[in-house]
Amino acid sequence: MKPRLGIYIHIPFCASKCSYCDFYSLAGCENLMPDYHKALIAHLEESASGIKNYEVDTVYFGGGTPSYYGAENLIEIFDVLKANGNVRLDAEVTVECNPDSVTLADLKLLRQEGVNRISLGLQTTDNDLLKLIGRRHNFQQAVSAVEDARRAGFDNLSLDLIYGLPSQTRSDWADTLARTIELHPEHLSCYGLKLEPGTKMYEDYQGSPILPDEDEQADMYSYCAEMLERYGYRQYEISNFCAPGFESRHNLKYWNLDDYMGFGPGAASCVGNLRYSFVKDLKKYIFAVNRKISIVDEYQRVDPLERAVEYLMLGMRTARGISEEDYRVRCQCDWRPISRVLRAFAEKGWAEQTEGRWHFTVPGFLISNTLIGILLKAQADGLAESSPWMDRPERDREKLKLPKGEDELFTELYEEKTGN
Repeated sequence: MKPRLGIYIHIPFCASKCSYCDFYSLAGCENLMPDYHKALIAHLEESASGIKNYEVDTVYFGGGTPSYYGAENLIEIFDVLKANGNVRLDAEVTVECNPDSVTLADLKLLRQEGVNRISLGLQTTDNDLLKLIGRRHNFQQAVSAVEDARRAGFDNLSLDLIYGLPSQTRSDWADTLARTIELHPEHLSCYGLKLEPGTKMYEDYQGSPILPDEDEQADMYSYCAEMLERYGYRQYEISNFCAPGFESRHNLKYWNLDDYMGFGPGAASCVGNLRYSFVKDLKKYIFAVNRKISIVDEYQRVDPLERAVEYLMLGMRTARGISEEDYRVRCQCDWRPISRVLRAFAEKGWAEQTEGRWHFTVPGFLISNTLIGILLKAQADGLAESSPWMDRPERDREKLKLPKGEDELFTELYEEKTGN
């Protein structure tokens, strides 16, 4: 049996840029869509020989705004992937959509051609807040998009929400949750607002008393977890909740350290012990693919120590958590230092063990960054005890760089072509 693989397709186009978004996406670049489409398809076809070594069991079209790119374009890309890779018939195929850029006809076409999961960017049910954060839709448009998705035959619908927005109170957040639950999605992603440098909201609200503080965000998070559990949504990751059996299989690949390949500018991949990403520049991506020049921005071989660190960081983000058996097999490290810390966390009510697996409780998830840091310190101390050469403040991590000649060729041809 061939190993499983997830495929991520990045669509970097948006009708406009949301004020909180720091993902690589571009507004006002519709003129580049045809060139990007050709380059992306060429990239997929060039990668077919590698993809054929796997069975593709998840495909995720993210962005940007894939629905703005057009259902016909998305299906053409998916058809190329199906023709050149081993896409399983039971694969989870997700398309991110915004309520303002998806129609019933689009949804019907997507469903007819094999897409079986829709992730809809709702963010909040408050129309004033939607305007404030730069969303192009109102709540009624979101309701209509949900209804259209159901009419088109989708029975796996995810909604994205954000809490901690400017002037948002716990009562406002409770109202958003209640109105969202009434839409009966199978999956909910609930993210606390984080101001990212370079975004409009960072410029407008950094340090502002208008934003809920950390304690208020924590209260909103706790309320969210408790309320969703009451309505049958199981928390399976810090920010994700679902009806039984509706976990995002694609996103779980990231948290479970499974193999995935990304395509498009800025897309990342992790296959075996190799991690790499592509240039985060749309024009350079198109140019390089067309000239058959490497589009890799950086790549890195992941050593066993890094795998051990990632296993803790990612595994403890999930409700499934980590186990001694997995840790020893995946990381080949001493479990005892980790076990001591987890038992101490359990005494504080921050972690618990279920069927041999350790995971955070809701209070633990609230301070997960701190707790994971403590686990990583215990892991490093344990490794240093058994390997004295590791006992230093920071461990150098050497990254493999592209051959100098290839970098020079890329720069030379790009500058010659563009005049930059």
